Amino acid sequence: MKKIVRLYRSQDCREIVKLFYDTVHTINSKDYSSAQLDAWAPEENNVDMWNKSLSSTYTVVIEINGSIVGFGNLDKTGYLDRLYVHKDFQGQGIATIIADELEKYAQRRDIIITTEASITAKPFFEKRGYKTIKQQSVERKGQTLINFIMEKYLVK
Repeated sequence: MKKIVRLYRSQDCREIVKLFYDTVHTINSKDYSSAQLDAWAPEENNVDMWNKSLSSTYTVVIEINGSIVGFGNLDKTGYLDRLYVHKDFQGQGIATIIADELEKYAQRRDIIITTEASITAKPFFEKRGYKTIKQQSVERKGQTLINFIMEKYLVK
């Protein structure tokens, strides 16, 4: 299986939004309730808003056999907003490839990466050397979700 790493294109958006929804509702279900998952990843997503967000940041996509299996994005300030891997491709190093690409981008710009990691994603970021700054409670559509502000500084 050849993995293609490339930059985001607008025509990817619908597939990415579906990947996000499916992944959150499957992989994160061990750490969050179904009501929390619905608030985090609603079934109806604004594709135009997603496209605008992904197009305005450094967004990396991984494709296998013409299908998107993961994506992640980082803005100019170093905020890592999203890093998701398709539910059927977990544990195959895809998140690592995406994180490596985002970190190289940050390193070239000499910026600290910050992220708000879910309970599920926290161990992945810890293994990569991210430090937890604080645990926080985030309110979304009447639901409170726990996540962690984490950061990593990459020396040039």
